[in-house]
Amino acid sequence: MRQKGKYTLFTLEEFALWLHGNTFFRPVILIQNHHTFIPSYEDFKGDNHLVLCEEMEQGHLERGFAEIAQNLTTFPDGTVAICRSFDKDPAGIKGANQGAICIEHLGNFDLKKDEMTTAQQEAVVRLNALLCKKFHLLPGLETIVYHHWYDRNTGLRTDGSGFTKTCPGTNFFSGNTVAASSNYFIPLITAALSSLANEAAEKV
Repeated sequence: MRQKGKYTLFTLEEFALWLHGNTFFRPVILIQNHHTFIPSYEDFKGDNHLVLCEEMEQGHLERGFAEIAQNLTTFPDGTVAICRSFDKDPAGIKGANQGAICIEHLGNFDLKKDEMTTAQQEAVVRLNALLCKKFHLLPGLETIVYHHWYDRNTGLRTDGSGFTKTCPGTNFFSGNTVAASSNYFIPLITAALSSLANEAAEKV
């Protein structure tokens, strides 16, 4: 674990222990998945996780946000940073921030851009599963969402039509569409959640 200011960097195992040991005071009903786009993999040097978090916050402040938008950030080496208090709604998706946890996955995961590392893939899936377990969410298209599914002007969920971003990337776990999530991403999280339940049962 490493800390710099309000940012704390964990291995996934450390984060799981932190999450289990904490109580939060707002309901969480939604998990947002994003990619940072900038910074991307070329900006990650292997030891500058928290500096990148500070730089992202500066960018968000310049856009008029009160602080960094995301609650969590994952990195190419599979680590996870807490960036914004879990007791604060994020500023990740217009129209879908209340009761949400926002995860930014460092990288540009549009087609032909950054190829997500195996370590980050595993972290992304297991992190979503850990959050589902903590907040008693069933993995699905109503509980785990992509920024691309929401119109940036209206904040309405359009499932990808209208004025949208590609976020979390056109190549994020086989695509950013509702169908891609249903066929590829959600099943991985469901399997990881089952694995977490089996691990807990073995410890009893």
